Amino acid sequence: MSIEVKNLIKIFDRNTVIDDLSFTVNNGEILAIIGFSGSGKSTVLKLISGLIPKDAGEIITTGDIAMVFQYSALIDSLNVFDNISFALRERKDLRKKYTHEQVKSIVREKLALVGLAGIENKFPSELSGGMQKRVSFARAIVTEPEILLYDEPTAGLDPMSSTLIEDYIVRLKQETHAASIVVTHQMSTITRTADKVLMLYGGKDVFYGTPDELCRQDTPYTRQFVSADLEGPMKMLKE
Repeated sequence: MSIEVKNLIKIFDRNTVIDDLSFTVNNGEILAIIGFSGSGKSTVLKLISGLIPKDAGEIITTGDIAMVFQYSALIDSLNVFDNISFALRERKDLRKKYTHEQVKSIVREKLALVGLAGIENKFPSELSGGMQKRVSFARAIVTEPEILLYDEPTAGLDPMSSTLIEDYIVRLKQETHAASIVVTHQMSTITRTADKVLMLYGGKDVFYGTPDELCRQDTPYTRQFVSADLEGPMKMLKE
């Protein structure tokens, strides 16, 4: 088991945004966290990755954690090689572990894994949005993490690019056997990538099951989410 969350609580300005949340993600499994805007999805990723502190509960993780941000977050002034190799060259526990030639080999390997062999010298401004996203995937896996967190990985992409990104999320799960969490609102991402689905509303768990169970729309929450209906138990919240 790589991620275990127990009775997690997070409060901002006296507002409980994560309310007694518990779930697990095993090695080689993808959990999609879904819900309307403001439901607490991205907050869960920030808590697991340690970007923000929890107020109560437990987060138990094994191994390195890597995060793929919503809009790639590449460093514009660095080329692809330097963006991907940054952690290998700058992290205290890694910067003396590899020779320069080994780092070059690792970067080439990760780029090939995401279908971008031979672009080491290009800069982010020379790449499409989908290519930038795949470079951010290569950067995330360069340290061989056991946990991968994706925040809206298909945001801003056209349907074909989204499909390609979804395929690579599944491929990286198969290649790395990492425990993965994908925050998304896109049905294709849910059905194409996820093993399990967790729906949040008001920071609470209102559905947990498989993508097939979600699509059956057997509950008022799943029915409203899948149909994108404004009428139902969930009301749109502010971000």
